Amino acid sequence: MAASDSRITSRRRMLLSLTVTAALLGPSLFPFLAPAAAASPAAATPICTSSAHPYVAAVLSRDIVAALRGRSSTVALWVDEPGARFQCSLNGSWRFDSASTVKVIILGALLRKALDQHRYLTSTEAAEARAMITRSDNNAASALWAELGHAYLQHFLNLAGMAQTSLGPSGYWGLTQVTAHDYMLLLRLLMTANAVLSVNSRAYALGLMAQVIASQRWGTPAGAPSTVTVHVKNGWLPRATHGWRIHSMGCFTWHGGWYSIVVLTQDNPTMAYGIATVEAIARVIHRHLGPAARSAIPLSTPSPSWGTPDEQIPALPSIP
Repeated sequence: MAASDSRITSRRRMLLSLTVTAALLGPSLFPFLAPAAAASPAAATPICTSSAHPYVAAVLSRDIVAALRGRSSTVALWVDEPGARFQCSLNGSWRFDSASTVKVIILGALLRKALDQHRYLTSTEAAEARAMITRSDNNAASALWAELGHAYLQHFLNLAGMAQTSLGPSGYWGLTQVTAHDYMLLLRLLMTANAVLSVNSRAYALGLMAQVIASQRWGTPAGAPSTVTVHVKNGWLPRATHGWRIHSMGCFTWHGGWYSIVVLTQDNPTMAYGIATVEAIARVIHRHLGPAARSAIPLSTPSPSWGTPDEQIPALPSIP
C-alpha cells in the first residue's frame, strides 16, 4: 500500500466512525461535520473531492472554510493530490494580477524554447532564470520576457492548455491575468511526464523553486511536514484597487508522493495580512495531505522586506 493511501485510510476509518456517530447523536456534537457557512461574502464554499476518500475530503472542505472565516481577503485556491485522488477548488476560474508568480510561466516558456531549438540554456539565460526564481529578480524577468516575446509566451500557454491566462500588456508581466485552475495545470507540467517539458527541464525548474531564498519562502509552505521538499514561488503586489495581491503556489514532494497548492488572494490591507490568510489555508491542507512527520514548517516570521512591493507598476486606468 502506498504511503498516501495508508495515511488517508486511517483517517477515513476515524471519520467514518465519527460520521456514523453523528448520524445517531446529531450534528451539534460534531459541528465540523455539519454544513459550513460561507467563509466570507466574496467566497463560495470550497469543494474538496476524492472518489477514494470522500470523508476526508468533506472535513478538509470544512477546515478550509474555517481558516477563511473572518478574513477580508478575496481568495481562489486549487489543491491537487493525485496519489490519493484528491482535488480542492475555490473560485478556480477567477482572474488575478499575477505579480511575480508569472515568473514560473516565463521559466516554463524559456525551457520549452530551448527544447524547440535543441539546445541548452545559454549562460546568460541560466543566470537570469536562477535570479528570477530564487530571489524574484525583476530585471531578469523583464529581460527573459522581452527575449521570449508575447507570441512565444502565448505559444507556451497554448501548449500547456492554460486558456484562462492572459499575458500582461507590453512589458508589464506582473499584470498577466492568472487563475488558480491554470496554475494547477502549470504545476502538473512540472510534476508529471508530458509532451511540453522534458524530464530534465522539469527537474531544472523544480530545482530552482526549491532554492528560493528564506525571506521569500512564506505562504503555501507553512505547516508542511519537515520531511517534504518544498518547491515554491510567490508574488506580492499592491494596487489602488483591491489592495495587496498576495499569491503563493508550491509543490511538496517526498519519496513516493507529491501534492500541489495554489492560493491567490487580493483585497488584503497589508502584505502581512495576505500572507496570514494564505498560511492559514496552507496549514489545514498540509495537516490532511502531508506525510506523517514529527515537525512541520512554522508560520512565517514577519520580515523587514514585507510591505515592499515586488515590482513597481504605474497607474494604468485601462487595466483593471
